[in-house]
Amino acid sequence: MERDLGMDEEITRRDFLNGMAIGIGALGSLGPSDLLRAGLYAQATDDYPPAKTGLRGSHDGAFEVGHRMRDGARADVFGRPTPVDGRYDLVVVGAGISGLSAAHFFREQAGPSAKILVLDNHDDFGGHARRNEFTVDGRTLLGYGGTQSIDGPAGYSREAKALLKTLAIDTQAFYRYYDREYFTRLKLSPGVFFHRETWGRDVLVRRPRGNGDRAFLAKTPLSAQAQRDLVRLSAEKKDYLAGKTAEAKLELLARTSYKDWLLKYVKVSPEVASYLQNSTHDLYGLGIDAVPAGDCRGLDFAGFQGLGLGERAGPGQGLSAGAGPEEPYIFHFPDGNASIARLLVRRLVPGVLDGSTMVDIVGARARYQALDNPQNAVRIRLRSTAVQVRHQRPNHSGDVEITYVRDGKASRVTAGACVLACWHGIIPHICTELPPAQQQAMKYQVKVPLVYTNVAIRRWTSLASQGVHTVRCPGMYWSGVSVDFPVSMGDYRFARGPEEPVVLHILRTPNQPGFPARDQHRLGRNELLATPFATYEAQLREQLKRMLGPAGFDPARDIAGITVNRWSHGYSYEYNSLYDPAWPAGQAPHELARVTRGRIAIANSDAAAYAYTDAAIDQAWRAVGDLVRARR
Repeated sequence: MERDLGMDEEITRRDFLNGMAIGIGALGSLGPSDLLRAGLYAQATDDYPPAKTGLRGSHDGAFEVGHRMRDGARADVFGRPTPVDGRYDLVVVGAGISGLSAAHFFREQAGPSAKILVLDNHDDFGGHARRNEFTVDGRTLLGYGGTQSIDGPAGYSREAKALLKTLAIDTQAFYRYYDREYFTRLKLSPGVFFHRETWGRDVLVRRPRGNGDRAFLAKTPLSAQAQRDLVRLSAEKKDYLAGKTAEAKLELLARTSYKDWLLKYVKVSPEVASYLQNSTHDLYGLGIDAVPAGDCRGLDFAGFQGLGLGERAGPGQGLSAGAGPEEPYIFHFPDGNASIARLLVRRLVPGVLDGSTMVDIVGARARYQALDNPQNAVRIRLRSTAVQVRHQRPNHSGDVEITYVRDGKASRVTAGACVLACWHGIIPHICTELPPAQQQAMKYQVKVPLVYTNVAIRRWTSLASQGVHTVRCPGMYWSGVSVDFPVSMGDYRFARGPEEPVVLHILRTPNQPGFPARDQHRLGRNELLATPFATYEAQLREQLKRMLGPAGFDPARDIAGITVNRWSHGYSYEYNSLYDPAWPAGQAPHELARVTRGRIAIANSDAAAYAYTDAAIDQAWRAVGDLVRARR
């Protein structure tokens, strides 16, 4: 079986690493996963993290120190810290978009000579905005390993829009770069793969006109009753809540899961609920058992067209979702929002990235050795986990001392101010001087675990010949497979057609249906961290072979590289009306958690309870503003 799936192929066939070929056969009995654990796959790219393959995202070495702090370790367990670097004006903990934005905003206020240090526990900057690179037959392919797109830029705050402008990001240019007719020209549509363990047989069915399309349903293994229910669900304009006021209807939808809505009110068969269960995984990291019906109505899911509620209300329960005009989902760099992080780094740290435009950043190769150059006012120090952040004097006064661990050794830096742009859950363990109520509020945030896998394949004729470009897989290990977005910018060109190589984006959001949302996220994270790369790879190869093998796909021949971006702490937790109360203004956990104390401010999208890039930017702006006002 492993031979059929390509698990025993040479690395030159499986994972391109900057042209370095290491044959498994030359390394005795070691298998692919053994090589990954031994670090042999990474040898060619140790100085260039975007090209590393295998298990990435929250990679081994990035979280172990943080987990020791979570488990009750004191900072001194790592030894007496060595003072380094002298005094900074600002230290930022977290080199994601929020942390980098905080460094940018502080520099705007304090001037270009302000000394700033950004610390991050990973071996790459950008946080969840992560870039994946592959080399396939001499051609570079890019993929997004996390934060995907600039979603709804017209609705961004004034400050976030100004930052995009400062970085020379012209969102209107994506109307040229993103080929919205690409899949239409190729006559491709979404599809659904039904697997035999749940549905009786393996079959991939093209779905050109939605779940209620009779022609699509007739080709599926769904029962006749389920097919009738799906047609009715899509077409019926019945008021299932007749007699209730609009306010009462909205309240019921907010407190009813979409699964219960379908079963109890629309009265579809349980088979329909099973078929739709993972249709919300990509946005929520949860199935329809834990997503409010009101949110699904806002996303144009079927079953609400007869309620007489007028215009739909988007998800997010009024936080900031849907605040701007409706825009197409096209504002996507080839590496996702990693390009935003790279543009911030280029502006902050001289010598790392060449160029001056949003186009040339796509092809620029970062010089990681220049990130921590003592000659520069702004420095970024990777593989450095903060373990203690405290004021030098009581009552949140004096300079801030930041102790971090790098390569097993503790160091300490001093700064006039600190922005904690890491996720909320870790802050109480490294900044114990915060009031207990604030620490408790931070712990309410339970981030969504995600597995974003990118697979470089030499050709995708096996999808195109079946008329599909994206496939949902109800009930399978991987919930969806998509050909990457058709974006071409500057010298970077998307595949002209199915005969050319592309990146497939493949999703898994580990969760446990039947539990409350935050418990599902905790259980999913435990599963994610316990899963070795070998399992991800084997599941991936088998699923692709079953889906695409009948159309000629051979995983041993066609897969050129695999990068599994596991995010044990992925999306920020957005409040869920099924489980969370409606707090008074200013009293929601994220609002209590983000209060600035002395010279320590809190950023990150957690501080907005909103898992989007503009939230990360806005919270950086607020945090820096708090610090600047405190200095006056």
